Amino acid sequence: MPQLLFIQLRFIDVLDILLVAILFYQLYKIVKGTVAINIFIGVLAIYLLWELVDAMKMKQLSKIIGQFINVGVIALVIVFQQEIRKFLIYLGTKSFSGRTVLFNRLLKTPETDKKEVRPVIQAAYNLAKTKTGALIVLANQSDLSFYESTGDKIDAALSARLLENIFFKNSPLHDGAAIIENNKIKAARCVLPVTEQDDLPAQYGMRHRAAIGITESSDCLAISVSEETGKVSLAKGGKIFSDLTREEMEKMMDEFYK
Repeated sequence: MPQLLFIQLRFIDVLDILLVAILFYQLYKIVKGTVAINIFIGVLAIYLLWELVDAMKMKQLSKIIGQFINVGVIALVIVFQQEIRKFLIYLGTKSFSGRTVLFNRLLKTPETDKKEVRPVIQAAYNLAKTKTGALIVLANQSDLSFYESTGDKIDAALSARLLENIFFKNSPLHDGAAIIENNKIKAARCVLPVTEQDDLPAQYGMRHRAAIGITESSDCLAISVSEETGKVSLAKGGKIFSDLTREEMEKMMDEFYK
């Protein structure tokens, strides 16, 4: 009688499967809602097919698919460069629970530990009363010097009045984003990356999309004020929370900087 082959499942195999599942789930969360999701699903399908034919000892087909995957890795790095950047930022700044890791806390200096956000909130809601559009970025751990270089350097002490003057409709600095770092307004009229998410509501304009985009590529916060509706939104981690009251905004920012 032919010898029956049984799959021996060890604890380390279960752990291996669990870790791979977690990895793919985190990758899926990053590309979900972007144009890259279809590519991600296609790559996953090819990989599962490769594992299947390899387990079935189909040597020729396994070899062909394996060669395709090996060559395709370089192409995937190019296609997914934004998503890979987001994933590395995610690993480097946050744990899987979404909280800042202890290592980053130890790296903080006393100056960057205490964030002054009240003038920013005050300016945002004062601008909202007059339906004056604004986009304000609050730096955290990620280096935003590249985006600061796209605008005009200010490097002034943070104040609500100065922010309101920057976004005044006749101000030459109102178009673009203001970046705040270490309780200073570092630059204004900055150009930010726009999100590639294709499932956003139609009412979200370029300010909202830029607010989401910068929080996808860094660990900062972004406040946007709509000049059409006067509503204030907060973006973080590639997600946007719209039409926030001042109390809701203060609570979310306090929780973020705990």
